[in-house]
Amino acid sequence: MMKSKMRVYSGFTLIELVIVVAIVGVLATLAYPNYSSYIKRGARADAMTILLDAANKQEQYFVDNREYASKLEDIGIPTTSENGYFTISVTLSNGGYTLTATAAAGPVQGDLECSSLSVNNLGVKTVTGTASADTCWER
Repeated sequence: MMKSKMRVYSGFTLIELVIVVAIVGVLATLAYPNYSSYIKRGARADAMTILLDAANKQEQYFVDNREYASKLEDIGIPTTSENGYFTISVTLSNGGYTLTATAAAGPVQGDLECSSLSVNNLGVKTVTGTASADTCWER
């Protein structure tokens, strides 16, 4: 009686590997835009926090000094956001102020939707970019 030599191969075939790579590619294509949007919203939240904190401190400065601060240093606010993605500025006009956070670095640099966020002494929130103020100022 003859013994047959059966070889047992272990591993992956080329077609199995191609299928796995294709599936990973499709998942990455679907996931990356959502991830990118999530990162931008997180960075905007940092800008919103510092703008609202600065607005609060401007109002306290006004109560104490009968005028708004012309420099962020006067109210203890840094000129960049905590993560460094936004630069913060203050502009005085007509007895009021406008605080603006402009995208400067990281994932928000070149953000066409919300390139800057602003809030004034009346609490009006505005944006520069293609998106609406409600979209950019969402939490």
